[in-house]
Amino acid sequence: MARLTIYKDDYADSTAVSNRFIDEYMKDANDAQLKVYLYLVRMLNANLATSVSDIADKFNHTEKDVIRALKYWEKQKLLDLDYDEEKNLTGIHMRELKGTGTQKSDESPGAFSRQAPVSSPLSSQDTSAAGASPFAKPVYSADRLRQFKDSEEAAQLLFIAESYIGRPLTPSEMKTILFFTDVLHFSDDLIDYLLQYCVDRGKKDFRYIEKVAVNWAQEGITTPKQAQKFSSKYDKNVYAIMNELGKSASPTAREVEYITRWIREYGFTLDIILEACQRTVLATDKHRFEYTEGILSSWKQADVHHKSDIRRIDDQFQKRKSAPKTTSNKFNQFTQNSYDFDALEKEILSN
Repeated sequence: MARLTIYKDDYADSTAVSNRFIDEYMKDANDAQLKVYLYLVRMLNANLATSVSDIADKFNHTEKDVIRALKYWEKQKLLDLDYDEEKNLTGIHMRELKGTGTQKSDESPGAFSRQAPVSSPLSSQDTSAAGASPFAKPVYSADRLRQFKDSEEAAQLLFIAESYIGRPLTPSEMKTILFFTDVLHFSDDLIDYLLQYCVDRGKKDFRYIEKVAVNWAQEGITTPKQAQKFSSKYDKNVYAIMNELGKSASPTAREVEYITRWIREYGFTLDIILEACQRTVLATDKHRFEYTEGILSSWKQADVHHKSDIRRIDDQFQKRKSAPKTTSNKFNQFTQNSYDFDALEKEILSN
């Protein structure tokens, strides 16, 4: 594993932590993120080298945990990560924190330190984690789960989750709760509301709960109030679509995926989606979501934005349908000529 040398121009035999970091950044960071950042500051001030594997071993985290912590602080603009052409992590640039303002700044306050090149690249596991989606669920070790369960805050959170679900949580479900706090950075109040929201809709499947959580994270939702506002608008669209397709039950995770794609990826307004649903109902009694997906994906390719665009496509289809059909074979693909067969016969006989 590569050695990461972290250094600065002036060296002091002490570890100083910026008051601004304590006031503004520390409260939002989780356990792993705090340990990684403070350890980097300590190694920087001591002018010592380290590596992702060293940090992971020291704090009993996985290397993916360390990479995710580094990516988190990079997103907070407290450091920059350098990569070579093969996307291997080669440097850490620690930014300086000055002042005691109450707002986080997007400005680069200046170079605090610069990491020297390393002698060998990180493993492929580390580099893949570095380029992973910010909402990708990690693979937590048994030790990491045990560490989470033993914390007082987690014990209360797991108790709340078990109360909503109505049974003890499995280790896999506990890891999902850990994912909400560790990666999505959900507060306890937001996780509480998330569980209540899903259970009220008859959904206790953690795969469904996780999909809702990731969707909220992608929308930048950080408070129960924001979630409630988003959910009320989203539910209105979802259930309007479900009703149009003749579905009275709550949507399955697969059906939510379809609806989310139509709204978010395809960017269709509700009136266009409902038009596709109406055509689906007239055409088939089975596999209606798949049929509607076929209609909407074709409209997406045809650059449909308004219902007038749909009428244009329908008119073009009717014109093609009513146009006279021509038959073709290998003989009439060539230019037809008129021959004087009597004259041709005489010419052949004369020869």
